[in-house]
Amino acid sequence: MSGSKHALNWTTLLIAIPVGCVASLVTLAFRGVIDVINRLLFNSDNEITVAMHVWPWIFWPLLVGAGGVIAGFFLRYAVAIEKQETVQTDYLEVINARLDAVPTKTSLFRALSSIASIGSGASIGKEGPMVQLSALSGSLIGRWLPKSLNLRNSDIVAMAAAAGLSSVYHAPLASAIFVAEIAFGISALQRLIPLIVSSAVAVMTMWSLGFRSALYPLSEALFQMDISSLLMTLLIGFVAGIAGWLLIKLIARSKALFGRVRSLPLRLGAGGLAVGFLALISTDILGNGYEVIVKIIDGQYLLMGLLGLLVLKTLATTLSVGSNAVGGLFTPSLLIGALLGVALAQMGVLLHLPVGNTLLYAAIGMAAVLAAVSQAPLMAMLMVLEMTLNSSLLFPIMIASVLASMVVYRLQSSSTYPVVSSHFSRSEAKYDFDNMRVDQLIIPGAALQPEESVGQALAVSSLKRERYVYVINSEGQFLGVVSIHDISRKVLSQEITLHSPVSSVMDNNFPCIYQNQSMREGWEAFARVTLERLPVLNNPQERRFMGALTKTSLIQKAQEFL
Repeated sequence: MSGSKHALNWTTLLIAIPVGCVASLVTLAFRGVIDVINRLLFNSDNEITVAMHVWPWIFWPLLVGAGGVIAGFFLRYAVAIEKQETVQTDYLEVINARLDAVPTKTSLFRALSSIASIGSGASIGKEGPMVQLSALSGSLIGRWLPKSLNLRNSDIVAMAAAAGLSSVYHAPLASAIFVAEIAFGISALQRLIPLIVSSAVAVMTMWSLGFRSALYPLSEALFQMDISSLLMTLLIGFVAGIAGWLLIKLIARSKALFGRVRSLPLRLGAGGLAVGFLALISTDILGNGYEVIVKIIDGQYLLMGLLGLLVLKTLATTLSVGSNAVGGLFTPSLLIGALLGVALAQMGVLLHLPVGNTLLYAAIGMAAVLAAVSQAPLMAMLMVLEMTLNSSLLFPIMIASVLASMVVYRLQSSSTYPVVSSHFSRSEAKYDFDNMRVDQLIIPGAALQPEESVGQALAVSSLKRERYVYVINSEGQFLGVVSIHDISRKVLSQEITLHSPVSSVMDNNFPCIYQNQSMREGWEAFARVTLERLPVLNNPQERRFMGALTKTSLIQKAQEFL
């Protein structure tokens, strides 16, 4: 197979190496900008949850609100460009639609909007803009590459996006699978291998720059699998699914409410102001939540503190995302999951259940809520495993992630990534198509008995606008078809008259299909002929005429997943 038709070749793998390196440097540059803003605003190197205390509490809502207003101005400009130029900025949409490039101007303005939101303490993740800028760097590299390499720009964007996400979370395998699972909707080996190479190079780059430790300190603890621990894992998975579903619904509701504010600066300013007021209760709700997860794993929160922060962080994230703050949901979802997992485990301890180390359930909750919110369970379980470097968590994380994802799916809630909903719709349509029977698309067909005249056949054909008229006997058994073209030709050559019976021009070897055959078999039947419709019979023995199946109806059904 040639390189132009094949996503996997040596050129692709070689390109993945510099793409991964550049993407990791882009994420470091973004972090550097956020650090500079923190130093300017707070004269501190601490995370926002601590740095905010430099200012008197009365200024907290104003600071977050002002950041939202500034973010709104940048976002308004980006949206205006997108509408004017009708472009897709989001890297997932670019990859999914195989578009030529990630737009530069809108990506940069959205990144500036995100910097304003994150720098002022909005409850959103840093990974969104970091990965978007990484994808942009991949797109720019793709534009510089010679056309003779036959590489799609969208494939290079996918490599860079995976590398950017890998740089943020030090999780190369999960990052590669995320892009394949979310953007491609598949985990095809040909597309996955370059993403793994790019992601691995990004992590190696981060390691060489000194960022080598596990993101969350849980690698030394050992998860003991027993009945109590298994029941707690199942409970966390189920509750995490409900929590993820609730978060998705609250964000949708929040977006609808904030959508009434037409001005983006005012909208993001209002969202920031509201988050700032929540920060008066606890500054731990500010930012993406990374340092709070570390404190949870360190055992610094009691049960009531965990539950209170769980509610506050959910509300803060709902307000920030609902007001259109540009950022990610990964780390906020991880924090909500960590709070949920440890809170439920501590409740188990109060009920004298032998659940073991309660802090380990933070990782299980993290994976479960992330799986529920993203609807990408494979990515979620691998990412948490790579971030904690604790292999004993593999089995419980698998159980909780799949269960949480299934709960959200059964509640018919869409993912926070629209592309995922599109893949689910296509998958369900494909499943329906493969499992439907021919009789579900049958339409009535024009039919005559063999003794009726060809003149009547012409009249029926004209009325129904059909080229063929089906011939059946008095019991409804299919005998064959008559072609209007054959009738016209034979009447003109005076071989027959309009009063001749249709049996005189009947084709009794006409192809047909049966009502219990699958839609795929119907598709294959049409592939063998050039006809627009085929007669449908009940079975090969009785051959009773049921109606007709049209090629158009099959194509329309197939378009739902193609």
